[in-house]
This record gives sequence, structure tokens and C-alpha cells, in this order.
Amino acid sequence: MILIPDVKRKNIGVFGLGLSGIATCEALVASGARVYSFDENRQVREKTSQTEYRCEHPKNWPWKEMDFLVVSPGVPLTHPKPHAIVRKARMEKVPVIGDTELFARALNKLDERARPRVVGVTGSNGKSTTTALIGHILKQAGEDVYVGGNIGEAVLSLPAFESDAIYVLELSSFQLDLTETLRLNAAAFLNLSPDHIERHGSVAGYLKSKKRIFANQTKDDLSVIGVDDDYAQSVCTELMANDTSEVRPVSSGSALGRGVYALDGKIYCNLDGKSLLAGDLARARSLRGPHNWQNAAAAIAVCEKFDVSPALAIQAAHRFEGLAHRLEEVGRNGKVLFINDSKATNADATARALGALENIFWIAGGKPKEGGVESLKPLMDRVRSVYLIGEAASQFEEQLRGSAHCVLCGDLEKAVAAASADAAQSDAINPVVLLSPACASYDQFRNFVERGDKFRELVADLASTNGEAA
Repeated sequence: MILIPDVKRKNIGVFGLGLSGIATCEALVASGARVYSFDENRQVREKTSQTEYRCEHPKNWPWKEMDFLVVSPGVPLTHPKPHAIVRKARMEKVPVIGDTELFARALNKLDERARPRVVGVTGSNGKSTTTALIGHILKQAGEDVYVGGNIGEAVLSLPAFESDAIYVLELSSFQLDLTETLRLNAAAFLNLSPDHIERHGSVAGYLKSKKRIFANQTKDDLSVIGVDDDYAQSVCTELMANDTSEVRPVSSGSALGRGVYALDGKIYCNLDGKSLLAGDLARARSLRGPHNWQNAAAAIAVCEKFDVSPALAIQAAHRFEGLAHRLEEVGRNGKVLFINDSKATNADATARALGALENIFWIAGGKPKEGGVESLKPLMDRVRSVYLIGEAASQFEEQLRGSAHCVLCGDLEKAVAAASADAAQSDAINPVVLLSPACASYDQFRNFVERGDKFRELVADLASTNGEAA
């Protein structure tokens, strides 16, 4: 646990008691603060009854004596409108922050010699894989590494600061909006595609939030940024012009005059004016496709900052097992391979999966996002058939008409049965049944994890019925 300085006997509110909210309450109580907590879920509130941060409705909080309010990253600050708790805090002139800001404040209180190194990763897609891969590579290189934030453990649940350790954090735009003083020794911004517009108001607002990852960096720090989309490319140009940190571009499709880039799965490094082949990702089965090559390029660029050679980083990447629900191989039934990409909740993420595979029997649908799958039509030459589920099914069928054969299945169970049967009977040598929904999950599932777990369960049942090993 990370203790928070300068909060002893202070009155602090915590709103939202998910993983990060509970960790925040426990860290604040352990640091001597008086904590007032609340969650809109009654069952969650009841679980706090025997704690020192027992839930109490915010109307009963001592707002005039409140020092600050910590809110869950999911609490809207501005769009579509500020949450009631945010409006109340602003009316009472109580600062609103997040748990990552508390992490930053604890970090900033340390003497420079006691300060651990900290890495942050953001982007519309690939940030979880890249964060985990950086942690994996650094551990393989012998470093003491702790990974958390928007992946795995909440930041305040990570072990107390160790001067020789490296803390690797995944940071969403929601978390960055609530963070003011975090300085990162290495910050990576992978890419940006239009998403979360309902939360940020516009793509410009979304981009502004992502750029906060580079705030507070110095000449001694590293900024790694993908240049394969126009939004991130513009940020790279801006950072280079400002010259406030070392900037290292990364790409998965273009040779760079400086930086780390991938061409057909081969990684090249140009950090001193000369391009050198660092290695090949062909054997890294958990890093399929150009999007993962960009993730790997970013991870290699970050790890080189900590004296890990690109060649060693690539060797470690070959042993990387990947993350659940992200192009995850979950079973094989005869010649058919099943891949769970449930984390692909928008068309851009699904495009990355479709571009990495061939002979695809694609399961898609759920709660649709703006634009649907219109942008995926050029990739339909890789798709044998599409199996549509959820609220988006009719819309997706209309958008893909003339580009792909579509089957309206309704739910995931019917889609897996139909896709697996068609794949097995096809003339493809290595057919793939791919769950990559290009949609949110909450029309039929609580979240993408539950959706992916259900897919894995259905694949296991299918293999068991047919006497195959999943």
C-alpha cells in the first residue's frame, strides 16, 4: 500500500467504491485521514459497514471542512454533464481529484534519491498490452517492477515506494483528467481514435486529456509516441517543437529517421542516426498484427530508457503470454482456432484484429458505437462470414451488405455454434472463429470480461462435446 502524505486528520471524501475507490479509502485511513465515502450501489455500501470509512450519504458530509474529494474515474466531470457530486464539490470549492493524483503527491514528497522510476502508458487501443509488455520485459531484464493503474492493481494498492523499483501504470483519459502533478520518467501515447466522445465532448477534448500524460516531464524524461494516426502525429510534432523532453516516435508501418519502428514484424531501432535491425516478432504469438507491432515498438522504446537492449527486449517479447480478451487464443476444435478479442469495443480495435488474421468467421455486435462498422468494409476480403449478435445486429447487417455474408444470430451461444460449424466445413486450411465485437457489451453482458469469459466457456463446451482438447 502507498501511504499519502499530509492528510493526517484531514476530511476527505471518496465517491465510487470500485477497486480503486476501496484502495483509496484504505490508503487514506492508513495515512491518518478522516474518510467520508459513498457509492450509488447499496450492496457496495453495505460492505463498508465494519470499516473506518463506512458509507454515509454525501448530504451528511462536512462540506465546509472538506479538504478534497476523490472520485472514481468513471464519474463525469464535464460531459454529458457534471455528476451531482462534482457539482456539489465545485459549489463548495472542494478540489476534485483521482487516486492517481494521490499517487503523484506521495511520489512528489520523496527525496530525489528515494524516488522510484515511473512509466505511464495511454492510448485509445493497445495500452493494456503495452503496459503489461513493458512490465514483462523489465522483469525479464532483472528489474523490480510493479504494474497497475487501469490494469490489474489500483495504484494505491501497489507496494510502498522502493527507490530501485519501476512502477508501470496504464492511464486512461478518465484517470488523466483527474491528475495534475504526476511526473513520468517515461510516458507513452500509442494512438488516438474517436472514442469516449460522450465523456469528453469532442475528439479535441479527448486528445487534450490524453496529452496530459506528458505534463510535468523534464529534459531527463522520455516521451514515446505513436505516429501512425494523424492525431498522435500532431502531438509528436508539438512535443518535438516544445523540446521539453526526449521524444521517441514509434511506428508499425513506416521507417523513421529517428525512433523505433516495425516493418512486417521486424523491429528496427534508429536512436543515434543509424537504423539497426533489433529482431523479429514472428515467434511472438501473443503479438500478432501491425497494431501489436506498434505496441512492441513502444515497449522497446520505453525499456531502452532503462538500459534494456532492443535485442533483449525482443527475446523477452517472444515469451510474453499476452492478456485475456485481447486476441487471446482460447481453444482449437479440429482445424478451427478460436480467438477471444472481447476487449475490442470499437471498430478501430476490431480493424486491428481483422488485419492480423485471415479466413475469419467473425462474431460481432453488442451495444453499437457511433459509426458502427462502416469503416471495416475494406477488410471483408479476410472474412468468410459474419455472425451478428445484440442490439447492433440489424445495423451491422445493413452496413456490411454487399461486402460480407452476414448471419443474424441474436446471442453469443448461437453465434459460436454457427461460426464453428461453418468454419469446420469450410475449405480453409486454418480457419479462425474470432470474437471481436466492435461494440460495448452492456446490452447482453455486464462488461467485456464477462462476454469474453462466456465465449471461452462456449468454446470449451464445444471442444468437450466433440472430444477435442480446448
